[in-house]
Amino acid sequence: MPPLPIDDVLELQQLLARYAVGMTKDDIEAVMEVFAPGGTYSAFGDTYSLTDFPALVAAAPKGLFMVGPPALELHGDRGTGQQPLCFVEQTTHDMRIGWYTDTYTRTPDGWRLQTRSMTFLRKSGSRDAGRAHDPTRPAPTAG
Repeated sequence: MPPLPIDDVLELQQLLARYAVGMTKDDIEAVMEVFAPGGTYSAFGDTYSLTDFPALVAAAPKGLFMVGPPALELHGDRGTGQQPLCFVEQTTHDMRIGWYTDTYTRTPDGWRLQTRSMTFLRKSGSRDAGRAHDPTRPAPTAG
């Protein structure tokens, strides 16, 4: 694999760090800014558009989003990546662990997430994209 352009790698690392810090600080605007227009987030068997983010983040548990460095593949103005995640809920310190699978696109404003999907690592040893388990989690809208 040829070396990746260091400027692109650093920009994407900072973009993904802004996502994690935004989620940790419950800053929905910061989270939405890392996505390209038309970007989506997938988990719990559903795909959410940017219009769904305020309700989705409001319903999410609050706590610390710790992420590792992303493993990136870049091809011009597009890319893919995976990034490990450990979420620690603020009041109980319960954890959710797993990884994000992403696609990226370069926009006039720089690199942005086009899609982000979550895979959870379960205590049972299984790995899955999540299941509906939170009755306060909103259903995705059409657009």
